[in-house]
Amino acid sequence: MINSRVEDTHFPKMNHLKVQDKLIDLKSPKIMGIVNTTPDSFHVNSRITKKDLLIQVEKMAKDGADIIDIGGLSTRPGSALITLKDELERTKDVVRNIKKQFPKLLVSIDSFRSEVIHQAADEGVDIVNDISGFQFDPKLLDTVTSYQLAYILMHCPDSFEGMHKQNEQSDIFKQLIQYFAEKISVLKSKNINDIVIDPGFGFGKTLEQNFKLLNSLNDLHILERPILVGVSRKSMISKTLGIETSDTLNGTTVLNTLAIIKGASILRVHDVKEAKQIIKLISV
Repeated sequence: MINSRVEDTHFPKMNHLKVQDKLIDLKSPKIMGIVNTTPDSFHVNSRITKKDLLIQVEKMAKDGADIIDIGGLSTRPGSALITLKDELERTKDVVRNIKKQFPKLLVSIDSFRSEVIHQAADEGVDIVNDISGFQFDPKLLDTVTSYQLAYILMHCPDSFEGMHKQNEQSDIFKQLIQYFAEKISVLKSKNINDIVIDPGFGFGKTLEQNFKLLNSLNDLHILERPILVGVSRKSMISKTLGIETSDTLNGTTVLNTLAIIKGASILRVHDVKEAKQIIKLISV
């Protein structure tokens, strides 16, 4: 029996997340399934056409997904910034169609553009998953506030063009604590209180920094916020093991297991069934 999950009873804000009028219990970690309506996301199998989207969502729902994360813009290393028009078109009607067929599923929009969030919110989206830390669009926070959406705050060290630039000299943990503390203060001033923090694995971090951060993940509990971990099939696995992205499921499972043991509340994954199995085994 494995019973190594970090106890978070001293941090009540980590035990739940208010999403619209629902209170989501995070004592049992949740699974966020990745659905990309893009032709160039780094994991080929996550690229879904609108035609096949509901089929993929249905599979994820059956496998145990609690949240579906919709993205219309790739943020992989080397990706180009597509036009707003293209991102709006890629995500148009997607949230509405998911909500219509799967009303119990929570849906997040993976975007840093206020116009895309506005469109998704009108279609019933529940959560904003913002990789930019509200640094790329000055109107983003006002949009989140106006719709009273839950918000995922990711650590992003630079601009879109520089967000994957690595700084080997930085004290990554100290940098994250300062970043999150300052950003959470701004969010609270905007009356955004339902906040999840995401360390941003793979964004502006060396391999060593990524693993150091994962191993000290539980230290982020000092911020008293639920933690989302997104390491699914990322290059920290493929580069370390010398394998292709298509062969990284086993490595992903290992790192997701460690993340749960260290107190992650949400796993953002491509492979829902395997992530759900981690939760079940650790909860025994």
